[in-house]
Amino acid sequence: MAPSQSMMSLPQARRFDWTNLGLRVASGFVLVPTALYATLGQNQHYIPALQGRQEALPYLLMISVAVALLAIEWGGMSAPGAPIRVSAAVTAAALATVFLGYENHFILGWLVLPLGALAAALVARGVAERTADAAYGVLYIAPAGLCLVWLRSTHQGVWWTLMLFAATWSADIGAFAVGSALKGPKLWPRFSPNKTWSGFVGGLLAAMGAAIAMASLPYFQLSLWAAALIGLAVGLATMAGDLWESALKRRFGVKDSGDLIPGHGGLLDRVDGLMFAVVVMAAARLANHLGWGH
Repeated sequence: MAPSQSMMSLPQARRFDWTNLGLRVASGFVLVPTALYATLGQNQHYIPALQGRQEALPYLLMISVAVALLAIEWGGMSAPGAPIRVSAAVTAAALATVFLGYENHFILGWLVLPLGALAAALVARGVAERTADAAYGVLYIAPAGLCLVWLRSTHQGVWWTLMLFAATWSADIGAFAVGSALKGPKLWPRFSPNKTWSGFVGGLLAAMGAAIAMASLPYFQLSLWAAALIGLAVGLATMAGDLWESALKRRFGVKDSGDLIPGHGGLLDRVDGLMFAVVVMAAARLANHLGWGH
């Protein structure tokens, strides 16, 4: 069947720049083991208030460092005239919610979040072009950190967190591999000129496959059909997060959120999909806790 005229009229994706592929792979060899080690953890401790749930200090450290780096990048993008002041305000507000979650005060953490966003906006008054951007930085970064802490703290939380990483990474890799091989019409050319519909479908299938593979492990108490739906939802969230960050960078007039990670740009460029995906995964974990997906 011949392609429709509307599909043929869509602009075709540009060829991927393979010159930085080696840097991207090398960065992955550093980032992935770090995330896995922090999630699995070895130097764990027990907190009585957590009622027997284990929390790994390396995991908290990883999230805290990531939140601070994301806040620094956000300050640099949204308030280039006063990046330090805005970054500090966003960091303090976001970390407050993460630490509350670590101490098992998750509801309080969600209640504090909008207050932290308001405080960041007040701090940014007079130094940022748009004070609302400082508030949005908190609302953008903090929920992901809080959900990451909560997800791992639940029953079988380590496996749910690993499934999150597996599905998110697979979505990115699947979208890149399929999109590079098949190319075709662009997904959203206005904001992301290299994303294609073929890559979008490939990423979703890869995320579903990764989630099903995780649920197939004998220690994981999750049905395969539920895992497939979760993988689909996480894949969609990953793609949405990636596209949303592309739109934000276009709004702020920057190519990358920073230059921290060789071959990728800033940390936000690397975890933009994860920031949306972890919220979806946390919602799926909550639904599973209430009886869905067994």
